[in-house]
Formats: sequence, C-alpha cells, structure tokens
Amino acid sequence: MSELTIYNTLTRAKERFVPHVAGKAGLYVCGPTVYDYIHIGNARTFTTFDMVARWLRTVGLDVTYVRNVTDIDDKIIDRANERGIPFRELAESMAAAFNEDCARLKLLAPDREPRATKYVDAMLGLIETLETKGLAYRAPNGDVYFSVRDFPGYGKLSRRNLDDLRAGERVAVETAKKDPLDFALWKSAKPGEPSWSSKYGDGRPGWHIECSAMAAAELGTPVDLHGGAVDLTFPHHENEIAQSEGAGHTPFTRCWMHGAFLNMDSEKMSKSLGNFFTLREILAKLDPVRGGETVRFFLLRGHYRSEINYTWETLEDAGNTLLGFYTALREVAPANAPIDWSHPLAARFRAAMSDDFDTPVAFAVLHELRGEVNRTKSAEAAGLLKALGATLGFFQTDPDAFLKGGVELDVEAKIAERKAAKAAKDFGRADAIRKELEAAGVILEDKPGGNTEWRRR
Repeated sequence: MSELTIYNTLTRAKERFVPHVAGKAGLYVCGPTVYDYIHIGNARTFTTFDMVARWLRTVGLDVTYVRNVTDIDDKIIDRANERGIPFRELAESMAAAFNEDCARLKLLAPDREPRATKYVDAMLGLIETLETKGLAYRAPNGDVYFSVRDFPGYGKLSRRNLDDLRAGERVAVETAKKDPLDFALWKSAKPGEPSWSSKYGDGRPGWHIECSAMAAAELGTPVDLHGGAVDLTFPHHENEIAQSEGAGHTPFTRCWMHGAFLNMDSEKMSKSLGNFFTLREILAKLDPVRGGETVRFFLLRGHYRSEINYTWETLEDAGNTLLGFYTALREVAPANAPIDWSHPLAARFRAAMSDDFDTPVAFAVLHELRGEVNRTKSAEAAGLLKALGATLGFFQTDPDAFLKGGVELDVEAKIAERKAAKAAKDFGRADAIRKELEAAGVILEDKPGGNTEWRRR
C-alpha cells in the first residue's frame, strides 16, 4: 500500500502517518454538543472522519475510533430550561437524533462513544494534577481556571501569540480571572443548574477539559490522530493541548487534522449566525432511499481542507452524478472479488487517498472507471468500481432499488398500462402515462425486446 501522509495542523505540513503502536491507530474526533439537531456543516465534519476511519482500515490499520458526546454544556442547560425539561432528557433525545442522522449518511458507528457526564471523576483528577503543577487556580467565585501564561508554548497549534490575543471573540472577560485569556476547568454550581460534588465545591466541568480527559481515558496518550472542524483549532484544541501536556501527557497528540467549513452563499454556515439548514431539513426534501448517500457524496467530493459551498443546485448535481454511477452498476452486474491494487486505476485511487485523503482525485478515478464500465460492459471493471466505492461508503445499495428510490406511485402498474396502450396503438394514452410518471419524478427507459426499466429523477 502507498505510504499514508496527513496534513498536520501542528506542523503545517504533510507528514507520514506513523501510529505510536505499529499496526494500530487511535482516532479521536470531537463529537456533537447535543442541544439541537446537527446542521449540514456539522455533518461534513463527521462524514469526513468516517471517511478517514474507513481509509485507515483499508490500508490495514487496526483502528479504534472514538467520537465523544458532550452531554453537559451551557447550551444544553439553556435549551433544556427554555423547554422546561431536565437537561438529561434533552441530551438523550438529541443524542438519539444525532445517531439517526449519522445512519442516514451511512456513517459507521464509532468504536467508542464516551459521554462527558460519565467522565467527571477523570476530569477532576486532571484538574487536581494541573493545580498541583501550578497551572490551575481557584478563583474567588468558586471557579477553577487554567493559567494560560504559565504554560510554555500556548498557541503552538493555532500559531497565536499571547501578547497579540485579546479578550473578546471567543474568550470571556471575567473579573475572577487572573488573566482574560485563562479558561474555566471547573464552574461552580449555580441555582437551577446540574452539578457534581468535588473538592472544589459543587459544580460542573468546563468544556475543554472534557475532551482531554475522555481522549486519555479511551485511547491513552499520545493520541495518534485527533480531528475536528477548523473552528475548534482555537481555543478548544489549543486548550486541550495545554491541559493535557500541562498534566504530563506529552505529546498529547501526534497528528492534528482539521476539516474546512461548509459555506452557505460563500459565508460560513453556523447556528450562531442563523444561516444553516439542519441535516434533517435537507434529507426531508430528498428521496428516502437516495438522500443520505447523495448528501454524503456531496460532502466528500471536495477535499476536506477546502471550503465548499452549499446550494440546492450543488446538492442536486451531486445526486445526478451518483445516479450515473448506479446506472452503470445496474447495466453491468459487478464481479465479486477483492480489490486488485495492481490495477492502474486502483493504484491511482490508492495513491490519491493516501495523499492526505485527496478525494477529488479519487473521485476522478471513479468517474474514469465508470466510463470503462459503460464502454466495455466488463463485470470485473464494475466489481472494481463497487469495491473502491465501498472504501468511501458508496455504491453498496442494490442499483435497481437505488435508482427506483422510495416511490409511492405503483410504477409497475403504470408501465403495464402503458405497454397495453402501445399494443392497442393508443399512443396518445401511452405518451400521457410517460408524462404522468415524469411529473412524479420517474424516468422510463425503453430497452430492446420491449422491456422498460425505470428510475427516479
């Protein structure tokens, strides 16, 4: 197999991926904060790292994929209070919805899915270690803060200079802090909020400490590959490094990987800006059989480090392209055989994916292979197309079922009625039936010998 290289945000360079234990790879991805349904921008991140986990396994690594769930957070508490329900009830319902959405996108379940509320003791142990090392302090308001200026190297991931940082943007100014850049490790209990007992008094963990504790508990350190969206680089991942390495887990992570934004009309899509569609809203407008894979295809065909723009037209284009692949696989039954990596197209696909997951080049290879299937009608070429697609989570639905989609109309009965009309030379009625089906999104394809096949538009 080709040597796998990944762009490391920490070094700003592509590096050979070498796990700290030969043949194994620990992947940690910052998962959802479960206070609402995910939007399609969130879906891009989780689809990207599903692709990464699949490819790591394709190249022969024994992968442990950990994707956490943040089930205690200011947003969860606020939203639960708005609805008048316990925070756990909201978190459980949104976590279940998240997993349903992931299944629609054909995301594999992570090997481990730790919940923050189950690791509070581990977080408190980490905070105590940081306090012992002089990197954490108790504030007069009962909170515990990390002392940023006492940790050498703070800013090395995001390339930010402490003297240039200003309180604002994403750093709250609080009088209890010694420095505006310090961040909360433990938040003292407030009336009406959930809390846990600790030596620091009743309270709850800060957001950043959660991932440091869960990653160390689930994978140990160093973590081979740590991922998330690019907006987590600062402050979340920067703070994870400070906490973990400050506590003695050095290095905390060997390779940092960040995915770019998905934009709406060329502007970052986010809940805070209010310019987003939830994944559920989009899937509700798509065919139930094809919608999830269509969105997945749209999200993966651009390189993960390049911003992509969401419009209905770009999504529709992805869907039409996917139909072309499934049409080829319906016309030529794929041979069932393992991937022959010596095949020139398979070798190019492997080289592209092993070069920092270069999906645009890999997709170009799939297009070329589809052309070969259409041209040669080769079962072996069709088999290779299906097998290579499988490494990215594509082309595994029965082609006929995929092309027909979730049609409620009795298409077969309409085709039989049209065939009878043609036999009776009632071509006006036959044409009317075709138009009726086209209006319902059904495309008919008359084949030699009088057979008619159909698919959804």
